[in-house]
Amino acid sequence: MGGWWLPVILVIASFFVLIAFETGYAIHDREALADQRRSQESIVQEGIKLRQQLEMLAGKTAQLAADGDEGAKNVVDQMKRQGVTLTSPKQ
Repeated sequence: MGGWWLPVILVIASFFVLIAFETGYAIHDREALADQRRSQESIVQEGIKLRQQLEMLAGKTAQLAADGDEGAKNVVDQMKRQGVTLTSPKQ
């Protein structure tokens, strides 16, 4: 049979060991990423809530400005100078 069987068997065995190691590492990484996502979920929800509150406040300020409130007009003008456009909420 010759002496070439041993190197072939060693290469095949090494390949399977490598695949097993990489699979285990990928599973570990996936679990770690899932844990990270779960730990950040409450923070993301708080951020969404804060953004909604900010959008509501900005919309109401824009509506007040559109209705003629001078203080709200000043706020809208200041925001425009800073590159932020406040729009009235859709009705």
